[in-house]
Amino acid sequence: MAKKFYVVWAGRETGIFTSWDVTKRSVDKYPQAKYKSFATEAEAKVAFAKSPASSIGKSVPAKAAGRSSTKAAGAGTSTKTLSANQAVLSQFDVVIYTDGGCEPNPGKAGSGMAIYRKGELAELWFGLFNPNGTNNTAELNALHQALIKAKKVLDAGETVQIMSDSQYSIKCVCEWAYGWKAKNWTRKTGEIANLEIIKQAHELYDAMKDDLVLQHVAAHIGIEGNELADRMSIHAIDQQHKGFSQFSAPLDISKILALRTG
Repeated sequence: MAKKFYVVWAGRETGIFTSWDVTKRSVDKYPQAKYKSFATEAEAKVAFAKSPASSIGKSVPAKAAGRSSTKAAGAGTSTKTLSANQAVLSQFDVVIYTDGGCEPNPGKAGSGMAIYRKGELAELWFGLFNPNGTNNTAELNALHQALIKAKKVLDAGETVQIMSDSQYSIKCVCEWAYGWKAKNWTRKTGEIANLEIIKQAHELYDAMKDDLVLQHVAAHIGIEGNELADRMSIHAIDQQHKGFSQFSAPLDISKILALRTG
C-alpha cells in the first residue's frame, strides 16, 4: 500500500502525520475536525500551509490581515507575502521567527529560532530535541523560547514581534488558554495536549500581551526568517541537541539555507 500523508488542520493534534491510527486519535469525535490525506509529503506541506478550505472545500473565518498598532490584538493575523514581512522587519527593534520540526510526526522533534535586530539577522537558536515528540510540541517549545527572549527585549525598552508559522501554537497560547484556564485547565472534549508547555507560554504571553505583537507567518514561501528557523529546527534533530543553544557558526545565510529543510 502506498504511503499516505495526513494533514490535520483542526484536531487534538494538528500537523502532518504518516500514521492513520495517530490521525484518527486526533480527529475522532473532535468537534469540526478538518483533515485530508495526500499522496506526497510535498502536497501535504503545501496544503497544511494554507487554510483547510483550499483543500476540502469548507470555509473558515478569515481574520483581518495587517495592523498599525504594536499591541497584541494582532495575535493571529497573518503575514503572507514577502513585502508584508519586510515591513515587519523595519517596524520593530527585534523580530523573532520560530519553527518546529518532527520527522516523522510523531517522531524526532526539534525547535528553531531566528532573531533579527534592526532588520538584520542577529542570532540563530536550535535545540529541544525529543526522540518521541510531535510537530505541535516542537512548535510550542519554539514559541515558548521566543516569549522568553521577547520579555528581555521589552524589559530593555525595545519593541518586539514574534512570527510563528503554527496557527495551533498561537491559538493555544493567545486564545484557547484563557478558556481552559477559566475551567481549571480542563475541557469537555478530553485532556489538553501539551498542557504544561502551554501553561508556561501562556503565562509569559498574558503578562506581555499589551506590549507584544505575535503574528502568524506563512510557511515555506521564501520568507528568510521563517526558512532559517526551519533549518534550525531540523539542525536540532540532526544534532540531537536537547538544550536550546545559540548557533555558533558564522551567520552565512546562503550556507544556512542550504542545510536540510523540514
